[in-house]
Amino acid sequence: MALAVLIWLSCTAWWRPLAVPDEGRYAGVAWEMIRSGDWLTPTLNGLPFFHKPPLFYWLTAVSLQTFGLTVWAARMASVLGALLGAMALYGLVRRWSGPRLASWSLLALVTQPFYFGGAQYANLDMLVAGCISAAVALAAHAVLSREAGLPYRLTLWGAYGLAGLGLLSKGLIGLVLPGAIIVLWMIMSGRWRAILGLLSLPGLLVLTVVAAPWFVAMQHLYPDFFHYFFVYQHFQRFTQTGFNNVHAWWYYLPLMAALSMPWVPAWLVAVWWPRAVSTSTPASTKHSATPDLRGLMWSWLVVVVVFFSIPASKLPGYVLPALPPLGFLIADALMRRWPTVGAWTTRLCAGVAGVLCVTLIGVTVKYDDQSSRPVLAVIQPLLKQGVPLVYVDEFVYDLPFYLARQEPVPVISDWTDPELPKHDNDRKELFDAGVFRPQAASRFLVDKADWPRWLCTHPRLAVMAPHDAIHKYPALASQLPVMRLKLWSLWVLDRDDLVAKGLHCPLFPS
Repeated sequence: MALAVLIWLSCTAWWRPLAVPDEGRYAGVAWEMIRSGDWLTPTLNGLPFFHKPPLFYWLTAVSLQTFGLTVWAARMASVLGALLGAMALYGLVRRWSGPRLASWSLLALVTQPFYFGGAQYANLDMLVAGCISAAVALAAHAVLSREAGLPYRLTLWGAYGLAGLGLLSKGLIGLVLPGAIIVLWMIMSGRWRAILGLLSLPGLLVLTVVAAPWFVAMQHLYPDFFHYFFVYQHFQRFTQTGFNNVHAWWYYLPLMAALSMPWVPAWLVAVWWPRAVSTSTPASTKHSATPDLRGLMWSWLVVVVVFFSIPASKLPGYVLPALPPLGFLIADALMRRWPTVGAWTTRLCAGVAGVLCVTLIGVTVKYDDQSSRPVLAVIQPLLKQGVPLVYVDEFVYDLPFYLARQEPVPVISDWTDPELPKHDNDRKELFDAGVFRPQAASRFLVDKADWPRWLCTHPRLAVMAPHDAIHKYPALASQLPVMRLKLWSLWVLDRDDLVAKGLHCPLFPS
């Protein structure tokens, strides 16, 4: 079962180029771990990158070392996160409601286009979703086993360990969300007296051993780490509105419905379609879901959606932890509504959904043209000739990965701009990273005032920059780009030509 799910979730992971900025950024950080040999401190362009913890980078770096520097290998951490979440759901439902509902729940989950696409997107969202799902499943299993008089402590400690991995995947949500889900479920189901029974000193020890060493090491190496990672990246970003991707509070409801086609419409039909006068259901087709699991899944779904609906900034991947309970609720409703034909209905929905999954990836391949990969044919010969590469005003996240570049790329921009810290973009990420390693920042973050020196001290210079950079950097306007992509253009600047057109170079007088 797990092997079939793994094959399905990764079957098109090779098909499309890395999406920018997310996939280029996170795959690039993992590549930097390999090339630098420093697996402790994540770096972006040679500078400490503390937006997120390191588990995704570690898994991706291992995958890249094992399978090579390919987009398929770059997405394996997300695939494994999706596999973990799917099998956690399957195992929990199989144990407490039987194999039939477990199989249909698994099918309704892994054929959702939202889940399928998230499994093949190289960022941290699916990995933390898998850890959260596994932590919830193990904790719920421990609660139910404890009530039934069965051994439960190892399972409970495993839940703490998965919460620790969630903390290492994307921060505090890996710990907070599983706890909130289980507590709400226990309160709503009348188990509130047993909540304290889930507090476990050995479990806390497991969590500490799993998650604490990296955070302690980073605080030791970089004294401002705790404030930046926990206070700024978690609490301030959660409550502030000055970031990208601002959406209304109801953003996730239509998004989940649209990206889970045709499952959500089938679910709504199963719930709301008028029931005919029914006769007794044959014993062989009776549905076996328990109210305990239904209550858990509703608590799980509601906590995740409400939590991520609170902040103004929203991205689709944030709500991925809500898809496992959605898969269960869909399968449960179909099985209850049509006990005798539920299997046929589920197979039909799964077939349609599977076609939509592959179609979604194909459409992305055809219409997502933001990748920098087409520029390789031009820029690789230049680099072999010793022509330096620089970025101007923007960081091209995916290009160092495709180039397997061994050194950071200098980024020329106005790093003294007082507006820079107010905008959530690539320049701010590099600016924040440079604070932790100022000497490296002085080498890789080149101030705009040094732009003429770069032009004058290099006979040829390869420049990647956004198209509108010509308005702030006249040297770019004096020559046509050798290649124009959707987001950037590539210039190859010749010093002698620029001098002939008026560039003043004291060291190289015309």
